[in-house]
Amino acid sequence: MYFISGFYKFKKIVNLKKNRAILNTYFTNYGIRGTIIISKEGINGTISSDKKNLNFVLEKIKSTFKFNNFDSENFAKSRLQPFHRGKIKIKKEVVPMGIKIIKRKTNSHIEPLKWNKLIKDKNTYLIDTRKPFEHKIGTFKKSINPNVNNFREFPNYLKNLDKNKTIAMFCTGGIRCEKASVFLKKKGFKNVFQLKGGIINYLKKIKKNKSLWRGECYVFDNRVSIKHGLGTGKYSICSGCREPISPKDKKSKKYEEGVSCPNCHDYLKTSQKERFRMRQKQINLAKKLGKKHIFQKEF
Repeated sequence: MYFISGFYKFKKIVNLKKNRAILNTYFTNYGIRGTIIISKEGINGTISSDKKNLNFVLEKIKSTFKFNNFDSENFAKSRLQPFHRGKIKIKKEVVPMGIKIIKRKTNSHIEPLKWNKLIKDKNTYLIDTRKPFEHKIGTFKKSINPNVNNFREFPNYLKNLDKNKTIAMFCTGGIRCEKASVFLKKKGFKNVFQLKGGIINYLKKIKKNKSLWRGECYVFDNRVSIKHGLGTGKYSICSGCREPISPKDKKSKKYEEGVSCPNCHDYLKTSQKERFRMRQKQINLAKKLGKKHIFQKEF
């Protein structure tokens, strides 16, 4: 069993290259996989390992960056390793939006149990701050998705909202909403709220029969999607376009394992499809012989 932790912390960080080297040592010595982003404004990551090593490294991260608790942290389990490798990246921002955060205010963070009441209010404007393909897989009932593929473009959407409305925002783990909330408050919005811990925290704490969530939640690892209770969902990734596909998509005539799906079948070139078929042929042959292959995915 693998244990997964998603976390972030807004805190002034210096010596980024030195700290990246320290994190790399943790990854190597304790079998950590996943991705951590560090910037001058803080740290954001999702990593996995066995329970003992994961907990040890999480404590080491806190002591290295000199704080006691993450701003947000969630845990999940997976029968299979959700990441292929470990990566530590240095970025200008933990989430690219052109806004720097050092200290965050938590009075606008709404616990999952109170979230339902807030978004049931007809006067609440509910915004899904994630990308369109994430929204398509699952979202809260009556939520609005700005249809923005690059988060840097998000302020252009936010600045046109009514400042008198009650704004409720959500994302996968909460960090994208942190940036969006700061932007709105700087623009004079008073009633801005976000789901504490994001969708992951909601799906963990709210039972399905009391939930206002519809569908599954996309995650950026080999699980692809998760459902209530944080179990692995039913979605997979198309090898042709790298977009998430549902069991229904796999029943389409445009779906071919390892080659295409309804999203990409019509625009992939014949040469691409032939190349993908050769790749899938190698995969199928290796599986038949019980061997590893160059396209092996641990998941």
